[in-house]
Amino acid sequence: MAYLKEADHMLANMALIITSISAPNRTLSIYAQACRERNINFIVIGDMSSPPNFSLEGCDFWSMLRQADLPFRLAKLIPERHYARKNLGYMIAIHSDVEIIIETDDDNLPLESFWTKRKLIQNGNLLTETGWVNVYSYFTDGFIWPRGFPLELVKQEHLPLSVFPESEVICPIQQGLANENPDIDAIFRLTAKLPFSFEKRARIILGKNSWCPFNSQNTTWFKQAFPLLYLPSYCSFRMTDIWRSFVAQRICWANDWSLLFHDPTVWQERNEHDLMKDFEEEIPGYLNNRKLCAILQDLDIYPGKKSLPDSMITCYRSLVGLGFIGEQELQLLNAWLEVVVP
Repeated sequence: MAYLKEADHMLANMALIITSISAPNRTLSIYAQACRERNINFIVIGDMSSPPNFSLEGCDFWSMLRQADLPFRLAKLIPERHYARKNLGYMIAIHSDVEIIIETDDDNLPLESFWTKRKLIQNGNLLTETGWVNVYSYFTDGFIWPRGFPLELVKQEHLPLSVFPESEVICPIQQGLANENPDIDAIFRLTAKLPFSFEKRARIILGKNSWCPFNSQNTTWFKQAFPLLYLPSYCSFRMTDIWRSFVAQRICWANDWSLLFHDPTVWQERNEHDLMKDFEEEIPGYLNNRKLCAILQDLDIYPGKKSLPDSMITCYRSLVGLGFIGEQELQLLNAWLEVVVP
């Protein structure tokens, strides 16, 4: 327990990571000013469509030209026009020796609570051995589910929180919700009404054998979990952060780490999307997420910092072998691991 109390103080040296092809907009400007005031390193990773003259005080912008000069092998391997280029932002932050990485997107605006001090050790209702959990259902009486949650389970009843004890545990990955336009799938967007906002109710912690997808839109990562940040490139765009979340959860279980979900600290003014294209990109998840997680759950994953690279390779090799992710992914993963794992 002494270690837990000490870990609560490891909160210096933070970085905020966004990938964007936008010119400096209202959202980016808000983050830039707030990060400047709080001495947070604000890193924005651009892509082919980014404006060539991007300039924003308080923002460390990385154009494609600048990315090409990075000493990371991964910088030459990640596809262009791809969200997974965000991996380079993680690597830049990790090499600047940060302790905490926060990630969001350029259409998520921060509430004041977004800037609350992060703590590794969290107290909340700990759910273990429950199988799939629709965490959103604990923050509202409405009918809603997170992107990546199995469609065949969206109507299942959830157990009351009183069934689950309050516990104090290590949570190196912490997912905040989003109001107005939450992270939901195309089927929900095509059939239900928005905006939708959650209530501030509980702190839900998922432990061993409890699954729920988490995203890359409002997520805090502590140093010990940095290797798990990796976003795969050779899968559906709408699944890259979702399938990352499943790999991360499986490896967390082996290390006695838990995953925190907390009340919204951002609200989204969603960028323009083609919902039918989103639907098409989400089909691999609709059809395979339960199967994919069952496969991950059956893998032999071992605890300890030294086991993290092998654990990730084991997970991704399994997903590549079953055709969920393209074989090229393993080269990118190895290039990631050679940099982020000391």
